[in-house]
Amino acid sequence: MYRTLSQHYRSRFGCKVYKLAIDAGFTCPNRDGHIGTGGCSFCSAAGGGEFAESGISIRQQLENAKKRVAFKNKSGKYIAYFQSFTNTYGSVSLLEQLYREAMEPEDIVGLAIGTRPDCLADDVIALLEKLNKIKPISVELGLQTIHNATAEAFHRGYETSVYFDAVRRLKAAGLEVVTHIILGLPGETREMMLQTTQEVIRIGTDGVKFHLLHVLKGTQLEKDYLTGIFRCLSLEEYASILKDCLSLVPDYVTVHRITGDGAKKELVAPLWSADKKKVLAYLRQYLAD
Repeated sequence: MYRTLSQHYRSRFGCKVYKLAIDAGFTCPNRDGHIGTGGCSFCSAAGGGEFAESGISIRQQLENAKKRVAFKNKSGKYIAYFQSFTNTYGSVSLLEQLYREAMEPEDIVGLAIGTRPDCLADDVIALLEKLNKIKPISVELGLQTIHNATAEAFHRGYETSVYFDAVRRLKAAGLEVVTHIILGLPGETREMMLQTTQEVIRIGTDGVKFHLLHVLKGTQLEKDYLTGIFRCLSLEEYASILKDCLSLVPDYVTVHRITGDGAKKELVAPLWSADKKKVLAYLRQYLAD
């Protein structure tokens, strides 16, 4: 079996720790015109933060999120997760202000920062390195695939070599790296998905998040799906590919997710992914067999 996020947190912090998803109000260079304007073809208007708090101060978002999940987390310890859009895409002074605000509460034991590999300038990594000495910081990189042709098709906006360089610099600064991988991207074979998993392990990621490709309303991916350019994986296909990918993950690398789900009201396909409890139960049983 694989090392779960719950096991990782218990080993590191000595108790159950729950992530609180927040929105710091950033945008993305793939949306504001710096690189592109449409974003990645699968990305919704919420920038991947459909379940994050938003619209108020960081401190208040954290307090609201704690109230929502208090019944799930009796230890009362949390990670502040900057989830929506690109959370290193701003001036260093602004980033430091927001990160310190999130770190300040005693029950926040660390930060998780979602970002793009091409938004990690040296001064940003230096800031993260400094703050990492106060409370642990993990940096979550939206890679999705190592295959540049696939990435170009969904308008990622950077070459895979940029990801490799970012991981090396983050690791050199003593920061934990988590890599997001999407299974089922249009045109990708099982072998290509396995190659992505192999390469992120080889380069030194500390954790992986496996996501099912799901189609959300209002995205370019929805238009492609409705015209029949590609089809989504079935639950059985996804489980089989996931099991093969997990077989490549050593026990010192943490598996943060084995699937991902979109907001039900925005979901176009695959509809089987809407029943999260059923999907997770199926995957866990399949992986255990």
